[in-house]
Amino acid sequence: MQLRYPATASDYRRLAERRLPRFLFDYIDGGASDELTLAANVADFAGVRLRQRVLVDVDRIDTAATLAGESCAMPLALAPVGMAGMMARRGEVQAVRAANAAGVPFTLSTVGICPLAEVAAASRAPFWFQLYMIRDRGVIAALLEQAWTAGCRTLVFTVDLPLPGMRHRDARNGVSAGGARAVLLRARQVLAHPGWIWNVALRGRPLRFGCLTEQVRDAHNLRAFWAWVNAQFDASVTWRDIEWVRSHWQGKLLLKGILDADDAHAAANAGADGIVVSNHGGRQLDSVASSISKLPAIVQAVGTRAEVLLDGGVRSGVDIFKALALGARGVLIGRPWVWALAGAGESGLRDLLATLRRELVLAMTLAGVTRIADINAQHLDRD
Repeated sequence: MQLRYPATASDYRRLAERRLPRFLFDYIDGGASDELTLAANVADFAGVRLRQRVLVDVDRIDTAATLAGESCAMPLALAPVGMAGMMARRGEVQAVRAANAAGVPFTLSTVGICPLAEVAAASRAPFWFQLYMIRDRGVIAALLEQAWTAGCRTLVFTVDLPLPGMRHRDARNGVSAGGARAVLLRARQVLAHPGWIWNVALRGRPLRFGCLTEQVRDAHNLRAFWAWVNAQFDASVTWRDIEWVRSHWQGKLLLKGILDADDAHAAANAGADGIVVSNHGGRQLDSVASSISKLPAIVQAVGTRAEVLLDGGVRSGVDIFKALALGARGVLIGRPWVWALAGAGESGLRDLLATLRRELVLAMTLAGVTRIADINAQHLDRD
């Protein structure tokens, strides 16, 4: 059955699955190992219950919020997603335009397809930049300078990737394998999607890792590039290195990948302005806890020393409300925005963001609260 009027993140996922070659869809959709944490991220949101209140004056609902010092139309940002420009034509550019229209921040991944300058030219507002700790500190320093020059004032530094997770879907699709068999497998998947070939592979060129073209000689060669990236993951990183990043970045610093209260303490001590409670979308260590289940303890541990955001499992405006009620300042979404972009283009992402805001408005209305700042634990049903 053709899905003419997608309404939810799940609907856009179905559209993306139809339009993308299998190895690209699975790269976005999949998680680590048996994908237990991936499933828990969503399932544990479903277990949170809200209190419905009646006969409260909720005539004027205000979803405005402040994230990393920036005014937003709602407490949501688009999370960094690598290779988004492979999922839709110049995907990062389309995404930043949709984010601008919705009044929310967009985060450009270090391994995005569109370079900083291209995204900056398309954006009407400052966007965020995501970076990994890699062995070559000169590359990091250069990227920080480029991001600042491009107008980025918030750095999202990912700290949960000393090594990439075991992603079996990628292995089954031959993503990391060489040889004729893997090439033929991916070629078959590509040829089964002529729309993607025309719209992305041909009209979306150049398909290279735009932020790293000056640092990596083969940034246009995806296999050679990933080999470079894997060699650059630095498993020796400690909190001292985060202090080094803090000293080299003038803007807001958010550490993404915190899942433990002790690490949240350390992040605040290292000078982070905020932390993102995240298990990398279930793509790193399988069987760790869901992000939403770890949120309350981390919020309590950090107190007012750092802003706490949540990433992982958010699929609706009701989920946004739940995260806020459990103490988050806001949320990041990753897979949903890429599904919408891949499945229905920029207009699809705009529609999804508008739907999320309407769902948040409805949740606030029926919970009897009119301002984002007033959402708290009293709106949870603990019975």
